[in-house]
Amino acid sequence: MSPSEPVISVDRLSKVYRSGLIRKKAVHALAGVSLQANRGEIFGLLGPNGAGKTTLIKILLGVIHATGGSATLLGSPAGSLQARRRIGYLPESLRIDRHHTAWSALNFYGQMSGLGRETIRQRGKALLTLVGLDGRDCEPIRRFSKGMYQRLGIAQALLHDPDLLILDEPTDGLDPVGRNEIRRLLLTLKSRGKTIFLNSHILQEVELVCDRVAVMAGGKLRGIGTIEELTQKRGFPNVSFELAGPTSQNHLRELLASNIPSDDQCEPNHFSIEQIPSGTFRVSINLPDQAAIDKAIDLLRQNGISILAISTPRPSLEDAFLSLVGPQEAT
Repeated sequence: MSPSEPVISVDRLSKVYRSGLIRKKAVHALAGVSLQANRGEIFGLLGPNGAGKTTLIKILLGVIHATGGSATLLGSPAGSLQARRRIGYLPESLRIDRHHTAWSALNFYGQMSGLGRETIRQRGKALLTLVGLDGRDCEPIRRFSKGMYQRLGIAQALLHDPDLLILDEPTDGLDPVGRNEIRRLLLTLKSRGKTIFLNSHILQEVELVCDRVAVMAGGKLRGIGTIEELTQKRGFPNVSFELAGPTSQNHLRELLASNIPSDDQCEPNHFSIEQIPSGTFRVSINLPDQAAIDKAIDLLRQNGISILAISTPRPSLEDAFLSLVGPQEAT
């Protein structure tokens, strides 16, 4: 495949399950999902339970077949032998027999991948160093912390030197130290040219490591882009004023509603007003550009309202996620 060709290409992918014994009901696990993950990036997949994320990963791995659409990995059809040989996979609930040591576990998985003993020895030693388990290679994994266990899981996924890593909830259940260790490891792998497809429900982790993110809900793609692209221009208040003066909430609401129109990307109620304990007011409002901000400042001053502070808060990925998915679907 050429360097510019997407590592993962999903085009109008759909998957329909049938449930029920007599009148089989169609359940649309995926409904026309299209996305691309590029070489050398960390691509995040976000969505609530039942969004279709697991179904998408199973199709990419060839565990199940799509009902419609297509998917390719590294230029080969999803599920093909050519594609699977170049993928490393860490499942959400990796199970390694507790009698293993880190070294014997890598030897076991390496043989399953068709690697020779010398190749396993050379790669295994380097990988245990990479994931921070050097010196612990002969220790029984039943003594490992959850973070150590997950790092060993990533090592086994890397043993056959894949071009693409698919990681399913790699930081789930880890404490802050463990999450930080996995995060640093993912960034190291990215710096070494690996492409990482990361499924996670921990928004903070995705926001910290991912180059681009796809948000899914109800089997559909709700949004895709960089963190900045997802958090901007979605009707979030982007300017916050702290105000004082001879005014009230009702007066401020009427003044803003009649003089500052909503733009097309804003929600109908495109500002909020809160009276804070100091007796001042905090107004959060969506304004499209600097000219609109200047107009709002002039309007407030002309009406005798003092501007104590102006700030431009940045919406979080959680704000964008809830906006795209909706609070009920997100639970």
